[in-house]
Amino acid sequence: MERTAVNPWPWSMELGYNQGEIVSGHTRTLYCAGQTAMSADGKPQHAGDMAAQLTLSLDNLEAVLREGGMTLANLVRLNIYTTDVDLIFQHYGVLTSRLGAAGVTPSSTLLGVTRLAIPDLMVELEGTAVA
Repeated sequence: MERTAVNPWPWSMELGYNQGEIVSGHTRTLYCAGQTAMSADGKPQHAGDMAAQLTLSLDNLEAVLREGGMTLANLVRLNIYTTDVDLIFQHYGVLTSRLGAAGVTPSSTLLGVTRLAIPDLMVELEGTAVA
């Protein structure tokens, strides 16, 4: 698989994402459902703690990727939904450090939403990965 970043402006890379990515030579695509701070038995975790919810959401996204034979390094698209945009930016380093360690800056969209499916949840990560 070959990835080519598309960045007509350099500022997005400072925030840990590319404006677009051209992917060629891949054989598999994994579309991941939104991952939240849910335990393995389907219970919401860390009510009111954005950093902990973001960390667990990333852990759960990585678990789905692993099950599909991939890692964060295969992530080419990441949609982030949050009930508190200002608060997630205070903890954005949790996300950018994990993506940086994997060597990726996937194209991303961050959206503020009124609520997620389960009221105590504050963040949901939806990804697309290719291998």
